[in-house]
Amino acid sequence: MTGSLRPEDVVPRLRGRLGREYRFVERCASTQRLLGEDDPEGAVVVADEQTEGRGRLGRKWLAPAGTSLLFSVLLRPAVDAARLPELTLVAGRACAEATAEIAGLETEVKFPNDVLVRGRKVAGILAEASEGRVVLGIGVNVNQEAGALPADARTPATSLRLETGHEVDRAELLVELLDHLERRYDEWLAGDD
Repeated sequence: MTGSLRPEDVVPRLRGRLGREYRFVERCASTQRLLGEDDPEGAVVVADEQTEGRGRLGRKWLAPAGTSLLFSVLLRPAVDAARLPELTLVAGRACAEATAEIAGLETEVKFPNDVLVRGRKVAGILAEASEGRVVLGIGVNVNQEAGALPADARTPATSLRLETGHEVDRAELLVELLDHLERRYDEWLAGDD
């Protein structure tokens, strides 16, 4: 598959502070569970495959190994707890922008946590907050073939490969997404978003 997500292939390409603490695992239940209390803000965990990936309302997020971008990032925003749900939309907007830039596709954010291409879901965001920290889980369907996507999803699913007709570099997408997320997050912290 295109775009190794190993640290040596991603960290040197990062442009900002998100992802400087970077861990990659081949397989895990969920990247959401791999960021601990002691991890610093901006820490990122990436997996080639999740066996128990989750979406909103307990829905499953399944993806064959090596086909998706599956990661979580830890944020520690010093804001009122009532604002934390807004981070789902902040991340959704960043994901939509990065996806559009890398794949050359028109994207839209479907409230509260989906990114769509031509009305089909290409990405989802899961934000979990506790005790001053937020773990943002982001899953993007990158290089799946049609048969690898769920046929019974509420919103029909697609992948960047299906929409563009070619494989997309997952590492390039991750680097761009973290860059967009950092900019959107900083704007949100400043009250500009």
